[in-house]
Amino acid sequence: MIPRVARTPGLGHTDGVTGPRSAVVVNPAKAPADLRAAVERRLAEAGWPKPAWHETTPEDPGRGQAKEAMAAGAELIFVCGGDGTVMGVVTALAGTDVAMAVLPAGTGNLLAANLGLAGEPMTGVQVALEGGRRRIDVGVTGDRCFAVMAGMGFDAQMLAGTSERAKKRLGWLAYVVGGFKHLRDRPMRARIVLDGGPPMPRRPRTVIVGNVGRLQGGVRLLSRADPADGKLDVAILSPNNLGHWASLAWAVLRHRERVPLMETFTAERVEIISRRIEQRQLDGDLIEPGRSLKINIKPRALLLCVPLPESDPDLAYDVQAAARRAGS
Repeated sequence: MIPRVARTPGLGHTDGVTGPRSAVVVNPAKAPADLRAAVERRLAEAGWPKPAWHETTPEDPGRGQAKEAMAAGAELIFVCGGDGTVMGVVTALAGTDVAMAVLPAGTGNLLAANLGLAGEPMTGVQVALEGGRRRIDVGVTGDRCFAVMAGMGFDAQMLAGTSERAKKRLGWLAYVVGGFKHLRDRPMRARIVLDGGPPMPRRPRTVIVGNVGRLQGGVRLLSRADPADGKLDVAILSPNNLGHWASLAWAVLRHRERVPLMETFTAERVEIISRRIEQRQLDGDLIEPGRSLKINIKPRALLLCVPLPESDPDLAYDVQAAARRAGS
């Protein structure tokens, strides 16, 4: 039985009789075959209207579809697809009062990992129904927004070295396999500028700029990241041999307060400038390689459906309870 849905200001009536107008932006190549029937059935049981459906295309992975949904009056948009689809919808919704709910699909999906949604779309529906809403910051680079993290260097090389076939066969572990190919690559020669301050010369393997802290597989890299503090968390990782990588990975997995060969900072504006062209990524989705990456924060720009209580800094707080109710 679906619990009574709480009222959420700005999202229409959610009193168990009628809910907000919603839409689903879906990547048809990654969504489960029975997704539409399952989502519509669960929303109908909660008294919500039938959602509109918008399929992504190779040319437009989600931004245009989200804008169409908003123009048609959607007050909440479910997004079902990989990292590129989620990033497209985040970019469209940033700065609006339209809420976003994540229905995990595919292998990547960093935002789903940070919400604790492990490949089960109906848990994402349940989270939306229960009314947990949180305004979170987003990172902005160029005309694109991201909700989780951006990176330049090894983390993007790891994504580039992982095939779709490997991801389907191994899941998120495929990224680990892809990363092994680049462990011995040369470090970057880079300058990192925080909030317009003096350039910090470094020879890192990667620079990660995060809004929340989890990587694939639920590994928490940025332990102090708060998605609503108006700051970006910056991690500069500088291992230069296999032993360094092992020490760094062990400290991260053990949740150590201090991680060797990793510097951390916070800033509202971050610029990474490299001497050579490097791989770059936003929210686990590769973007074109380049010599620089400029990022700034857009505070409290995205209204996100999160597990209750929505005030907890950990976006995945008690998602297991929602998963149990989704299966009831």
